[in-house]
Amino acid sequence: MAVYKTVTSVWSRSRVAASPLWACSQSLNRTQANTHLHTQAGSAAGEVGGTSSSGQETLSHGEPYFSHVKSRGIISLHGPDVFKFLQGLVTNDVKRLEKGPGITVPTPSPAAPAFTVPPIYTALLNPQGRFLYDLFVYRPTRSSEKLDRSGSGPADGNNGVPYLVADVDADEIDELISLLKRHRLKAKVEIEDLSDELKVWQHFGAVNSLTKEDNNGSDAGSIGWGGSLDKAGQETAVSNEDGWQWFKDPRLTELGFRGVFPSNTPPPLVTVDQTVGDENYVRWRLEQGVAEGSKEMPKGEAIPLEYNLAGLSAISFDKGCYIGQELIARTHHRGVIRKRLMPVNFTFRNGEGDQEGVGAGVDILDTSSNKKVGKVTTALGPSGLALIRLDAAEHSSGNLKLDLPSRNVEVKPVRPKWWPAEWGGEEQRSAAAEV
Repeated sequence: MAVYKTVTSVWSRSRVAASPLWACSQSLNRTQANTHLHTQAGSAAGEVGGTSSSGQETLSHGEPYFSHVKSRGIISLHGPDVFKFLQGLVTNDVKRLEKGPGITVPTPSPAAPAFTVPPIYTALLNPQGRFLYDLFVYRPTRSSEKLDRSGSGPADGNNGVPYLVADVDADEIDELISLLKRHRLKAKVEIEDLSDELKVWQHFGAVNSLTKEDNNGSDAGSIGWGGSLDKAGQETAVSNEDGWQWFKDPRLTELGFRGVFPSNTPPPLVTVDQTVGDENYVRWRLEQGVAEGSKEMPKGEAIPLEYNLAGLSAISFDKGCYIGQELIARTHHRGVIRKRLMPVNFTFRNGEGDQEGVGAGVDILDTSSNKKVGKVTTALGPSGLALIRLDAAEHSSGNLKLDLPSRNVEVKPVRPKWWPAEWGGEEQRSAAAEV
């Protein structure tokens, strides 16, 4: 089976000239079966199917896949003060979820609401502006936003759904809920763990080969339907009777679709032959250079802009104050980010991938200066993510190695195609402006 094929991103398509930085066409080496994922706080094993030209196991890029993302859990936030409460805590603009209507459907039905509101990706920081938790926040469909069974008018009630649900790191749910309750004070907000009732699913792979121009955050035309079909039928196909549905991943087009669905029924469109373990979604995500959760973005340490959260639509620079905003605003307006998280390959001199795996937290050395220029944050077989100085990554030519003298493993950075052209030259432009 063919190896993964990185999809050109929205940003890449809009750029006139390619970035002058290191080559971005190099594909990440694929991992073999039963490879372990190593992060700064844990690991997960998994299997994949198919074989690449290098003999390593891989998924085919010609098929779409579905994965239940077991590393994520669900919390609900309910009450009249919920939007104001979250707006003062997280990095993105929660008011977008409150305002609605978002995406309108010409002909609502008992299964398709009159409008849907796409989810947002956001983060909760500590007062020093360091990362704590990431959240995908959804506004569930209410019964009153759909027709009743007779089709003569709006349905009654709100079908018992909370105002908002958030897809969060499953290992951090208890601590996150405790933190949110400490900030609640007198706000009328109820917070509950719904991880037993709801699950997170990801739809990725060939799903990213869009067939027509998008105008819908839950566009069924992008996952197999022709552009001439009616929107109501499409919305019905990608949502269940309670209104839970697939949405485009709010971070990147390349990551596909994401949704929250009841635990007791399979999500819409999911087939057994296209369902794979969530380690395959991790592999796909690492190829795009995207970290997820408090294991891959060290809690209390990670600087959000270095982990590319602005580029992943997790930060609003126009909203009001939130916890940790001062560092984010100062760094953003200064415009100089010297390190960024990016995909890396671990190889030997003969070009073969290091199949033994690399532990997270290993330093990366520039052998030309014998200085530390980065650190591995996540590793999955011969590939992973690393936080690296951009100047070192740009000029690397076999001189970046892991600080493991007995292994002699080279580190090869890969510039993701979705990165804006200006990323990587901030320091040089800042120095030129001062002259």
